[in-house]
Parts: sequence; structure tokens; C-alpha cells
Amino acid sequence: MTDRLPHEKGFHVSWDQIHRDARALAWRLDGKGPGEGGSWKAVVGITRGGLVPAMIVSRELDIRVVDTISVKSYHSGGGAADQRSEAQVTKSPQTELMGDGTGILIVDDLVDSGKTLELVRSLYPKAHFATVYAKPSGKPQVDSYITEVSQDTWIFFPWDMALQYVQPFRGKD
Repeated sequence: MTDRLPHEKGFHVSWDQIHRDARALAWRLDGKGPGEGGSWKAVVGITRGGLVPAMIVSRELDIRVVDTISVKSYHSGGGAADQRSEAQVTKSPQTELMGDGTGILIVDDLVDSGKTLELVRSLYPKAHFATVYAKPSGKPQVDSYITEVSQDTWIFFPWDMALQYVQPFRGKD
């Protein structure tokens, strides 16, 4: 047991870092699609966290068809285990686009427990699932990722943060 608060084992991701890591994900996926020349038919971002990486991947790979799937699995207050609920789709991508997922690249910022990707994979079993960051519990649900972090690390994404003054540990300014 640890007395550490969730934010004390934090991984702070800047806008520059998420951009670099999402581009690295695009490079890893380049030419790996099932289409002619390894192309992908479309990118589907899992909202909300997957929107930024999906946009960057679609730009880097020149994929013009972009859609979203919205999955809700947390109550307000974050992703603590006692605040998770049954994952449910609240908005689906275009049915005629998706089929069984063949040629579709589904992108999210992070796979944590894997419950969100498990649900989406059950709907589109032949899609390719890519995340920027992966935790061990969710890693079996993802096909491609860039950085693995420990299960007990909390990732602070730039869209969740604001710059503010921080008091020094000792003394005064």
C-alpha cells in the first residue's frame, strides 16, 4: 500500500509532446493499412481524448475521411476505479463507412483498463486499434502504441491542464 496521491505519480504531457508522439504513431502506421500501398480507408477518433491524436495521424497519413465514436466509461471526477461505469457508446461513426472495421484505423490517446477498446473492438473486430500511450491492463486490446506507462501512473494531458503559479517547496519567492 502506498500513501501516494494519484497525481504524485504523474506523467505530464505537453502539447509539443502529444504532437511528437502522435506523429510517431503515424510513422509506425504508415503503409500498414490493408488498402493499396498500405493505405487506410478512414480514421475514427475515440472521443474525447482520441480527437487530437486522430487529427494528427490523419494529417500525417493524408487520410481525408475522419469520423468519431463516443464512448463514456467514467463519471465526472476522473478515472479512479470506483468512478468507472459500464462503457457505453453514445455516438457511433457512419455505419456504411465502418462495416466490420476492415481498413479503419481507430485512434485514442490512451488505453488504460482496456474496457473502452474492448467495447469498440466488439463492434469493429477487423479495425486496427492504435493509441499513443498504453498501460499494461489495456495493452492486449491495442494493436499499435508508442509509449507504455505503468498502471498506477496518471497521465495529465494538455487539454486537461492550465498553466499557473506554483509555490516553491521551501522558502518564498
